Amino acid sequence: MNKRHLTGILAIGAAGALVLSGCSSDGGSGGSGEGDGDKGTITLGFLPSWTDGLSTAYLLEDQLGKLGYDVEMQELTEAGPLYTALAQGDVDMYPSGWPEVTHAEYMEQFGDSIEDLGAYYDGAVLTIAVPDYMDDIDSIEDLKGQGDRFDGKIIGIEPGAGLTGAAEKMIPEYELDGEYELVTSSTAAMLAELDSAVAAEEDIVVTLWRPFWANSAYPVKDLEDPKGAMGEAETLNFLGKDGFAEEFPEAAELVAQIKLDDDQYGSLEEIVTDEQYEGKADEAIDVWLEENGDQYDWVVSE
Repeated sequence: MNKRHLTGILAIGAAGALVLSGCSSDGGSGGSGEGDGDKGTITLGFLPSWTDGLSTAYLLEDQLGKLGYDVEMQELTEAGPLYTALAQGDVDMYPSGWPEVTHAEYMEQFGDSIEDLGAYYDGAVLTIAVPDYMDDIDSIEDLKGQGDRFDGKIIGIEPGAGLTGAAEKMIPEYELDGEYELVTSSTAAMLAELDSAVAAEEDIVVTLWRPFWANSAYPVKDLEDPKGAMGEAETLNFLGKDGFAEEFPEAAELVAQIKLDDDQYGSLEEIVTDEQYEGKADEAIDVWLEENGDQYDWVVSE
């Protein structure tokens, strides 16, 4: 198994765990988001261990910088503080919101102070997954009565994640309460558990989502969800503070054009999380643009 992405995300997760909400960082970008400043400064808020937002944050850092904006990268550790910061205008943009299902609670709370700048990906889903060598477990329903095989644990991610909330609701719906505990900590910790279990071909059940590079890096399968407890498919959206498009019209025009399919998005996430580009996000984006830029009419060149 290729572990270079796990190594990279563990490093990202460890760094993110040390970052307090509201602490700025260049994200190891090497200053690729430094424009000429004549169009203002845009602060991108993101969670380092959630690689959908990590990938698009670095992409936007590059593209908005080339448009002439100064871009500041601001790392946070939970979705709640990120949406709060966005609603309060402490960050200007969240480059990978899940507003329809996963983060619907936050949108209900803060939506009046958040501007939807458009969807860049269709078909995002939350999943419960097991290794594909577990031939007798194909549905969430199959987990009932099998808790001893998993030490009574479903391995989750951050406590404040929308995925965590969905999994918490799923457990009683499938009558798994009392048999399973949802263990939360971080995305990096979940991936470490998954990596160890797969290497030893042990049983494990985890919370996952698509799009996410781990689905192709590990031999895992989504469990069928006949009750729809994990929610419907949704879009991934760029979200701005209230008044973003009026303050940054060229930035809003750019992000409204960005659309990524599975292959394009997967290649972006794969490159950004590759350990060879740890601390060198600008190089990762340069590589991705060189390989994929001719597919888009929205790409801003130097």
